[in-house]
Amino acid sequence: MATLGDIAVSGVINVLSAFVFLLAFAFLRLQPINSRVYFPKWYLNGTGQNPKNLRSTISKFVNLNHRTYSQLLSWMPEALRMPESELINHAGLDSVVYLRIYLVGLKIFVPLAVLACAILIPVNATGGTLVNLKKELVFSDIDKLSISNVQSGSQRFWAHLLMAYVFSAWTCFVLYTEYDKIASMRLHFLASQRRRADQFTVLVRNVPPDTDETISEHVDHFFRVNHPDHYLTHQVVYNANKLAKLVKKKEKLKNWLDYYQIKYSRHPEKRPTTKEGFLGLWGERVDAIDFYTAEIDTLVQKIAEERERVLKDPEAIMPVAFVSFNTRWGAAVCAQTQQSKNPTIWLTEWAPEPRDVYWSNLAIPFVAIAIRKLVMGVTLFFLVFFFMIPIAAVQSLANLDGIEKVAPFLKSIIEVKIIKSFLQGFLPGLALKIFLIILPTILMIMSKIEGYAATSILERRAAAKYYYFMLVNVFLGSIITGTAFQQLHAFLHQSPTQIPKTIGVSIPMKATFFITYIMVDGWAGIAGEILRLKPLIIFHLKNMFLVKTEKDRENAMDPGSVGFPEALPQLQLYFLLGLVLSMCIIRSMRV
Repeated sequence: MATLGDIAVSGVINVLSAFVFLLAFAFLRLQPINSRVYFPKWYLNGTGQNPKNLRSTISKFVNLNHRTYSQLLSWMPEALRMPESELINHAGLDSVVYLRIYLVGLKIFVPLAVLACAILIPVNATGGTLVNLKKELVFSDIDKLSISNVQSGSQRFWAHLLMAYVFSAWTCFVLYTEYDKIASMRLHFLASQRRRADQFTVLVRNVPPDTDETISEHVDHFFRVNHPDHYLTHQVVYNANKLAKLVKKKEKLKNWLDYYQIKYSRHPEKRPTTKEGFLGLWGERVDAIDFYTAEIDTLVQKIAEERERVLKDPEAIMPVAFVSFNTRWGAAVCAQTQQSKNPTIWLTEWAPEPRDVYWSNLAIPFVAIAIRKLVMGVTLFFLVFFFMIPIAAVQSLANLDGIEKVAPFLKSIIEVKIIKSFLQGFLPGLALKIFLIILPTILMIMSKIEGYAATSILERRAAAKYYYFMLVNVFLGSIITGTAFQQLHAFLHQSPTQIPKTIGVSIPMKATFFITYIMVDGWAGIAGEILRLKPLIIFHLKNMFLVKTEKDRENAMDPGSVGFPEALPQLQLYFLLGLVLSMCIIRSMRV
C-alpha cells in the first residue's frame, strides 16, 4: 500500500518527467528541421520558411541563433495570454472549448481542495478508527486522512455531509455558468460564419426501391410531394469504389512523375530512368518521365470511361441521397421528423459536412445497423470483462503489503526501500497507462462497424465507449480488485459477515492508487502530448524513406487532431475521481 513517501517519490518522478518533456519541446520546436511538425499551419498557409532556403547547411537543421535559447520557455506565458477570439481563429471553437475544460477543473477543485484541507482532513486525521482496527486491516499513515478513519455513528460525519452539499452546489454552479458561456460562444461562432451547404442539407438513408422510378427520380418525387415549399434539390450517392481506386492510382503516378521531373530539372544532362515492373524493381528500363506520362494518359482515359459507366448504370446508385432545402427551417423539420409510417425507411438526419462524411457506412441497411450495434454492444461487454485481468495485475503492484502476508518469501525483495517506493508510487499508474494505449483504436474500429455515417459521430461513440470502459475497469475495477488484494489476509481469516465492513473501510484507501495514476497520466502524460514525440518520429521516418515531392512532405506533416475520443474520457475520469474521492461518500458498504 502506497505511503506518503511513495506518493512523494511518484510526484517527484512525474514532475521531473513533465519538466523534461516541456524543456525538450521548447528546444525541439526551435529547430528548423522540426518546424513542419510543431508549426504545420505556417506551411499550410504558405507563411512558413522552408529550411532548405537557409544559407548555411547547419542552419537547415539546427537553430544557431543563441538569443532564441535565452527565452526557451517564453511560449508558456504567451500561450496563456492569447485571447479566446484569436485562439478560435487559429485553432477553432472545439479546441477552445477543450481548453476551457481544464479551466473548469481548476475552478471546481481548487476551492474544494482548500475546504477539504481546512475541514475534512483534520476531522478524519483525529478519528482514530484505523488504529483500533490495526490487527484486522492493512493501512498506511495517509489512509488516516480518509473517511475510513472515522468511527461508525460518529458526529464527525456531519462535517462530511455538510461538505458533500457544499461541494455538489459549487460544482453545479460552476458547470451552469460554464455551459452558459459555451452556449453563447457557440451561437456567436455560428452567427459569424458564412453559410455552408451542410446547414441546408439532410442525409436520407434507406430509400425504398420503386419499380416505376429510379432512386434519383423516387427521391425527387417524394420530397416534392412531402416538402413542396422548402425542397430545393438532391444528389444521390453512387457506388464508385473502382473509380476512386483509379483516381488514387493516378495521384500516385502523378507524384512519381513530379519526382522525376524535379530530379531531371536538377540534373538536365541525364534523363531519369526506371523499370517497368512492380515498384520499379524489375522489367525493362525505360525513360521515367515518358513512362509515367503514358501511364497517366492511359489512366485518364480509364477514369473517364468508368465515370460514364457509373453515371449510366442504375445498379451503381445506392439508396442514399443528400437532399437540400432553401431554408434552414425546412432542413431542420425534415432532419428531425419521421418521413414514413415505416420507421425503417426514409431515415433522415443532418448531413455532415463533406470532410466529415464516412462514405463506407452510407449504404448500410437499417436492420444491418441494428444487428451491428447489438453485436458491438456484446463485444464491448466481454472486452470490459476480460480487461479486468490486467487491471487486477496492476492492482497487485499497488498492494504489496497484502501480498507479503500471503507470500512472505517475497518480503526480502519487496522491502528494499527504492524498489518498494517505485512499485507502489509510480509503476501501477504507468502500467495501467500502457494497458490503455491500444484501447482507443479498438473502440474506434468497433464504432465504425456500428455503421455511423459521420467521422465526428464515430469519435463521439468511441469516446462514450472509452468512458464507460474507464468507469467500469479503471474506477470500479481498480476499487474492487484493489480492495480484494489489499485486504486479502483479512478476507481469509475473518467471518464472512465482517467482509462488507472490511470492504467499506478499505475502499476510501484506494485514493492513493488514483493519486499516482493521475500523476502519471495527467502530469507527465499531458506534458508528453505537448512534446508530440510520436508525430515527430513518424514525420522524420517518412521524410527519410517515403517523401519524394512537396506533396508527400505535406502529407507527412499532417497535424491531425487533439484526439478527442481519448482525451475527453480521460478528463471525465479525472472529474469523477476528484468529486468522488474529495467527498468520500462511500458509506453504504460500511454497515
